[in-house]
Amino acid sequence: MRRNRKVKILATIGPASSSEEMLKKLFEAGADVFRINMSHTDHELMRTLVGRIRAVEAAVGRPIGILADLQGPKLRVGKFANVKEALAPGQTFTLDDNPEPGNSSRVYLPHPEILSSVEAGHRLLIDDGKLELKAVKADGKSITCTVVAGSGISDKKGVSLPDTDLPVGALTEKDRADLDAVLAAGVDWVALSFVQRPEDLAEARKIARGRALIMAKIEKPQAVARLPEIIELSDALMVARGDLGVEMPIEAVPGIQKQITRAARRAGKPVVIATQMLESMITAPVPTRAEVSDVSIAVFEGADAIMLSAESAAGAYPVEAVGMMNRIAAKVEADPTYAGIINAQRSEPEATGADAISLAAREIAETLKLSAIISYTASGTTGLRAARERPQVPIVALSPILNTARRLSLLWGTHCVVSEDATDLDDMVDRACRIALEEGFGKPGDRVIITAGVPLRTPGSTNMLRIAYVGSETH
Repeated sequence: MRRNRKVKILATIGPASSSEEMLKKLFEAGADVFRINMSHTDHELMRTLVGRIRAVEAAVGRPIGILADLQGPKLRVGKFANVKEALAPGQTFTLDDNPEPGNSSRVYLPHPEILSSVEAGHRLLIDDGKLELKAVKADGKSITCTVVAGSGISDKKGVSLPDTDLPVGALTEKDRADLDAVLAAGVDWVALSFVQRPEDLAEARKIARGRALIMAKIEKPQAVARLPEIIELSDALMVARGDLGVEMPIEAVPGIQKQITRAARRAGKPVVIATQMLESMITAPVPTRAEVSDVSIAVFEGADAIMLSAESAAGAYPVEAVGMMNRIAAKVEADPTYAGIINAQRSEPEATGADAISLAAREIAETLKLSAIISYTASGTTGLRAARERPQVPIVALSPILNTARRLSLLWGTHCVVSEDATDLDDMVDRACRIALEEGFGKPGDRVIITAGVPLRTPGSTNMLRIAYVGSETH
């Protein structure tokens, strides 16, 4: 099955979409990668879902990526004697280390790392920003605040700290247990929530040991401030606009989305745009015009993937939501302005042989109007460099390693095929031309361009270009 678009679609699995039959329908509607949200999934269910996705993969004969999204540190206030309390702007309210139930003037905060880190002047946002507090005094045991905006607070509401750099990593004990479980189950990508600093990625990388690629979710201002370092240590980025819009001024999020998308593309790292893309389709069979525009902006920007959350996980129209996203993406990419916008954002290649080859492959393919760029890639690096160029022609990534093909299913414009490794250069050309014909990327007489590393099976050594004719007698 060949997609008629370059951007990929990432669909979250949930109660509305966890059966094997529904997963197959979502794939057929356009989902390329499935996301398992570990905030709502225990290990047994996760393993069941991975098994179902692999069964769908076998049935459709296409590599399908799986992303496990770790919950990350969830910071919450304690409970109230009356469950909830009314507050008024201007009043004083305290968060402290006293585990007694809260009242209208104070509440327990079971996070000593917050009590010791918040300073006077810092903001505390409760319940996704519905209540805003400003610290006026902090002594390590309590934080005395003024209510800036909002009218109430209730049990176990979340706390966001846009001004405070917390001395805690992105992995909690639950996350470590979840990470071990998803790696054992063979997922392809692991997303880390609430990354603040590049060091937050180091522990996950050490545990993963290459068994899965690491995606950093950018949802805190501290991460935006250190974006170049985080990009360097991650394999991909997710623009998690929900929490980003709580912790930063909501009007700043569109610009930050563009900055992150372009920075990731310059670095040759995949980038996913997520949260509320077709939110109204949780309950309605069609999206709003504004949501269609939102999805289209991400596609015009050249994001590798666009993501559905509750729309596909718990909504009433999961298949319709994926189908709608598929149609929007295809329509945008067919727009006469699309190629110009994508090309305008192209950055200079790095001074490496692999980058130079990828640049040359794109320029030759577009100049000669070739049918496809066919990249042999064992580790996935050649595929990444080819996609970084955002060529107008399709990229076919051939890999002898199924895990590599699954990982590359997230990658812009890349059609992944698992193929036995070539035995020599002639076999490599024959195999590439045959697969181009079989997969619908060329007909007899068309030309393709092939990139590979010579000697074969040497990771990261892309150093060869070859133009070849697709023949009717390829074997």
